[in-house]
Amino acid sequence: MTEATEEFFASLPARAPAVLRTPISGTIQIDLTTDNRTDHWLVQLGPGEIIVNRARGPADAIWNSSADLFERLVTGRAQGISAVLRNETTFSGAVELFLVFRRFFPDPPGARDPREIAREQLGRSE
Repeated sequence: MTEATEEFFASLPARAPAVLRTPISGTIQIDLTTDNRTDHWLVQLGPGEIIVNRARGPADAIWNSSADLFERLVTGRAQGISAVLRNETTFSGAVELFLVFRRFFPDPPGARDPREIAREQLGRSE
């Protein structure tokens, strides 16, 4: 398991109040595979809170990914929806949990808010 992935999971409880503002709740089991080894993470989502455990368990959804792809997701070098559509990772169960959980992933390095760019362009044309 990479340091970036460990730090990502450790940061979730502190970041949850800002990210989880909808009344969604459920549990995702995230299985990260490296060679012949699989690490399991159980993430319980609730309004404004997350509980993370290194375990398997009953879950509303299961996400299978390579550890390498997940590291690219947590560092902003890959996008979750794109990875699912390219069949690089699989997700089964309550899809809305995936859509909410992906908000925790960072934007790609160098990405900027398009509104910020538009404001800069307006400022130059005056």
